[in-house]
Amino acid sequence: QVQLVESGGGLVQAGGSLRLSCVASGRTFSTYVMGWFRQAPGKEREFVAAISWNGGFTYADSVKGRFTISRENAKNTLYLQMNSLRPEDTAVYYCAVRPPFTGELRIPKTWNYWGQGTQVTVSS
Repeated sequence: QVQLVESGGGLVQAGGSLRLSCVASGRTFSTYVMGWFRQAPGKEREFVAAISWNGGFTYADSVKGRFTISRENAKNTLYLQMNSLRPEDTAVYYCAVRPPFTGELRIPKTWNYWGQGTQVTVSS
C-alpha cells in the first residue's frame, strides 16, 4: 500500500524558513515525478513545485526564488525548503507522486498519490 507522510510544518514569522519532508513507502518512486501542492482555507488546491526523477524541476511563479524542491531517491524522500515566507504562504501543504508524462503538472487530478498534509502558518 502506497503511503506518503509529510512533516516539518509549523508556525513561523514572516521572513522565516521551514523545511518540509515527505517520505514515500509501498513501492519505489525513483522514476516518478514528486511534487508539492498547497491549499489555503476557502481556496482550491494549487501547485507549488515538482521534481522529476533526474532532478528537473518546475515552480509556481509565486514561490520562485524562495522555495527549493529536492529529493533523495535512495530514501524515497521529497523535500521543500521554504525561505522568505510570507503570510500568503499559509496553507496545508501536500506531497504528491505520479508517473512521468501523464498530463499537466499543475492540475491536481493528474497526480496519483497524496499525503495527508502538513499545516504551515506564517504570521505577519
